[in-house]
Amino acid sequence: MAFAPIEGELWGDRRSVSSGTWEESVFARSSGSRVEEDDEEALKWAALEKLSTYNRLRTSILANIAENGKVVNEEIDVTKLGFQDRQQIIRKILNVTEEDNERFLIKLRQRIDKVGIELPRIEVRFEHLNVDADVYVGKRALPTLPNFIINICEGFLDCVGFTRSKKRVLNILHDVSGIVKPSRMTLLLGPPNAGKTTLLLALAGKMDPTLRVSGRVTYNGYELREFVPQKTSAYISQHDIHIGELTVRETLDFSCRCQGVGTRYQMLMELSRRERAAGIKPDPDVDIFMKATAVEGQESSIITDYVLKILGLDICADTLVGDEMRRGISGGQKKRVTTGEMLVGNAKALFMDEISTGLDSSTTYQIVKCLRQSVHVMDITMVVSLLQPAPETYELFDDLILLSEGQIVYQGPSDLVLHFFGTLGFKCPERKGVADFLQEVTSQKDQQQYWSDSTKPYHYVSVDEFARAFSEYHVGHSLKEELAVPYDKSKSHPAALVMEKYALSNLNLFKACFAREWTLMKRNSFIYVFKTIQLSTMATITMTVFLRTTMHQRNVADGNLYMGALFYGLIVVMFNGIAELSLTVFRLPVFYKHRDLLFFPPWAFSLPTWILRVPLSFMESFIWVFLTYWVIGFDPEAGRFFRQFMLLFFINNMAQGLFRFIASLGRTMILASTFGSFTLLILFVLGGFIISRTNVRPWWIWGYWISPLMYGENAIAVNEFLGHRWQKVLTRYQL
Repeated sequence: MAFAPIEGELWGDRRSVSSGTWEESVFARSSGSRVEEDDEEALKWAALEKLSTYNRLRTSILANIAENGKVVNEEIDVTKLGFQDRQQIIRKILNVTEEDNERFLIKLRQRIDKVGIELPRIEVRFEHLNVDADVYVGKRALPTLPNFIINICEGFLDCVGFTRSKKRVLNILHDVSGIVKPSRMTLLLGPPNAGKTTLLLALAGKMDPTLRVSGRVTYNGYELREFVPQKTSAYISQHDIHIGELTVRETLDFSCRCQGVGTRYQMLMELSRRERAAGIKPDPDVDIFMKATAVEGQESSIITDYVLKILGLDICADTLVGDEMRRGISGGQKKRVTTGEMLVGNAKALFMDEISTGLDSSTTYQIVKCLRQSVHVMDITMVVSLLQPAPETYELFDDLILLSEGQIVYQGPSDLVLHFFGTLGFKCPERKGVADFLQEVTSQKDQQQYWSDSTKPYHYVSVDEFARAFSEYHVGHSLKEELAVPYDKSKSHPAALVMEKYALSNLNLFKACFAREWTLMKRNSFIYVFKTIQLSTMATITMTVFLRTTMHQRNVADGNLYMGALFYGLIVVMFNGIAELSLTVFRLPVFYKHRDLLFFPPWAFSLPTWILRVPLSFMESFIWVFLTYWVIGFDPEAGRFFRQFMLLFFINNMAQGLFRFIASLGRTMILASTFGSFTLLILFVLGGFIISRTNVRPWWIWGYWISPLMYGENAIAVNEFLGHRWQKVLTRYQL
């Protein structure tokens, strides 16, 4: 988005800032007494105020304790904060997480409010939202080979209009409407298969295109197509998909780097201008934190350290995430990493799906409490889906959305939900958790135990009846009236909605992906070392099989031996890149996740992979040619030596790209291996070595011309057999 210059009123709420004296503007202690500034610190701040705007936004004051115990105020460039500096800042602002986090956020908000800057706020509305899916039922839903073939045939016939599909319509969400307000913690409750995940995906603008969706979802009155919802909001999945070779800190650092700083820099610029005009000196801890979080493109950000602290991941920050075959962090910690991946961004609307899976009630309470503090202080819009929250966790939420069988049973303040069910004759027992009661009261199996109206006999109250009763309840009636009045778009903050698809420039996106790929290559160095040793071993074996002393003098009959040696070398170098098949398959889930979240475009993922493999291809091709060329007895011209090396280098690059392409098509190791073996068999049979071009049938000649193996084989054969020695042999043979 384009922002106005710093003199403009983009971040203001049109409230004038009084130009009071220094004594009136400086922060006071809790007792109200004036803070006595240290002379050294005052001089540092005075010098900082004289810097240009650019340098002032990158420079702050960091208090360090010297060896003699004296506090030394050091002027520091926030773009050069080291690990120890970041840890020191986090320890100062978050000594006790649950207590200090709220205190720090309040100080940060007070600094913003003091100069009259308005924070962006997002109100999410969904009206008459319906989501349907076409599914097979019974035996046709089983993933068998006959069903797969029948489904494909039926789909084709359905497209051309010959037959109608036998799929049934599954109604996931049925005419749901509501409002999610900023600055209020909203809990999404419901039994399994109630449609909670689908509702969160719909609100985040991440619906599966195969689903049929009707109704509308708006942010501040704007339709999803009018901005980029994937960057404006953040959906936190219940599936923990991460790269096992990276540490927790590296995972969050990459996510933070790709999501950028958003509007933090523009806000800090306007904040600094207004404070300078009003003569206000900011809190040093708040100032250095805000300036450090506004620096774009950093490999490691203080935001990562902050999120690690509030999620309790600081104890395992430098531990590998791990996977099925690699020891790493626990399942609960992986769930917190999934949450932290999106918290390090700058989205103002967060939709969290089952973030408590694998966590104990104490840890869940601590995380939700920190999230609640951020929501209330920083005006964030948040919906959290929990399956069975503990009573103390449930009490942290302000609003509640109760979903059952795809319908909203209740939406409104959480402290009124028991009164609503009480009006229908149901009561929550004293020792029963409210969340458990709400998920069972709509169930036909468990509902009767909560019936409390002794004047009437119990009868089952269906979800449809609950939904109709809520529409007549005063909370539902107020909600309906509010939805009837369209949101005033003029009240929407200019920085609330994101209009750009990616947060960084193409160069910075490439740098971020390149740095991650380089780290992954170092973590998988054993694979590349083993590949090099394997190639050297095969070259040694080839040298003894095609040893020059056992080869006859060059004649036309011995040409087949040399051709076999060339073809074998071509195949060995080509197959040395097959490791890319498994490496790509393992990283595809994370790639699709980050691509859908608009962290980076596909080319930013593929290009660094190819560039970093070029030196390896160069080395592998050189090792093979260097070890085999002279021993086998190929033409001794230096030019032909280097041409053979370049040809094998290009073939190796082609093979690696081919294996990555096959992996992206198969997406699983079984399918990728099947596709890979099938493709290689086609390449071999139509490559021109097993069957010459003149013997290939006309209807298969197209396979010959598209085979990359054919071009490599012909080129390497031409390079060898057009040498001077072979020309002499050919001349003698013709004579």
